[in-house]
Amino acid sequence: MHLQKLSVGSEGIDTLAEWQRLVVRRRKARGLSPVHEHVTRMFPKQVEALLDGGSIYWVIKGQIQCRNKIIGLEEKRGNDGIRRCSILMEPGPVAVIPAPRRPFQGWRYLKAEDAPQDLTEATGGVELPAELRRKLTDLGAW
Repeated sequence: MHLQKLSVGSEGIDTLAEWQRLVVRRRKARGLSPVHEHVTRMFPKQVEALLDGGSIYWVIKGQIQCRNKIIGLEEKRGNDGIRRCSILMEPGPVAVIPAPRRPFQGWRYLKAEDAPQDLTEATGGVELPAELRRKLTDLGAW
């Protein structure tokens, strides 16, 4: 089981990766583990399934474009006392074959069989440059 989430404000995988590097640097400066963290209001009910190889698939500009593997879910309470979920992930997004998605709020579950394939798997292990990925996506090659 996976999650899908809008990456609001990201222009592409590169800008999401830069944001994630900033989050990791801030966590390390506070003496925390060097992982990416995303805090969301709703706590998933399918915790075991998500921790068994699940990822967050990021929707950028109307398409799932990349993912981060989920490595932990922790409860957090803000100063307002509201329960939140801290989703801990391996840093550095992994590009996937783009898949269109309509806008939605929060996050949604994504079944493993519906998740897009990693781009390196589809290209035989070759890492495509960001500009070439963008052009192929714009041309609808995926």
